[in-house]
Amino acid sequence: MVSFLTRDQGMLRGVAKRARRSKSSFGAGLERLSHVRMAYFQRETRELVNLDSCELIHSQFGLVSDYWAGVALDYFAEVSEQLLPAAEPNEKFFRLLVAVLESLRPAGGEGDAGRVWRAVAYFSLWAVKLSGWLPELDVCLGCGSVLDGPERAFFSRGRAGLICGHCRPSLLAGGSWELSAESRAIAGDMLRKPVAQLAAGNWSQAKAADLRRFLVQQIESHAERRLTTAALMEEGLAAY
Repeated sequence: MVSFLTRDQGMLRGVAKRARRSKSSFGAGLERLSHVRMAYFQRETRELVNLDSCELIHSQFGLVSDYWAGVALDYFAEVSEQLLPAAEPNEKFFRLLVAVLESLRPAGGEGDAGRVWRAVAYFSLWAVKLSGWLPELDVCLGCGSVLDGPERAFFSRGRAGLICGHCRPSLLAGGSWELSAESRAIAGDMLRKPVAQLAAGNWSQAKAADLRRFLVQQIESHAERRLTTAALMEEGLAAY
């Protein structure tokens, strides 16, 4: 059984017969998040398609030796599986995946951990936006005031937006987290630029961790399930 994202027909699921044979026509094309040209056929009365063969365009095999890059691949796959409805074209999401996968590949043969955290934050932000779930990041959900500059902003699980410091005591009675002004500025930058134009060298796991938490909570709230890979992505930080 294979789930795959197509440029023109969206997310599809199919059966790859004889894929495990040593002389399979699929080769390494069915590896996680491989970019391929897929040949398949679909009967109108069946939900599953039949995969015939695939030609590998680009494999992610070069990333498997990097633990964090490997977890990022799992995260991209899990989020895509949860957010994309079956058989609904979404070329923008397809191009998002291609772009972030390209940004993960080391330049000049040298590894750079920063590229992983940059790609994860960028993918999360745009995955939520393309799904129609990204709230305004500069307006308080409670009073409508502008969250400008150093104005503090907070969020909690189950709420779709941000809350200012004044509204926090009355609206966020349970646990809440702060989304820093720096992270809000990073999000604004990401919405204006392609991932390739964001510098990777100054990124770390701690940078924009609050933004990743906020976006993961938006995904989990709408998908109505916890993301297994999200917790793995945050190993080494405080409880996620």
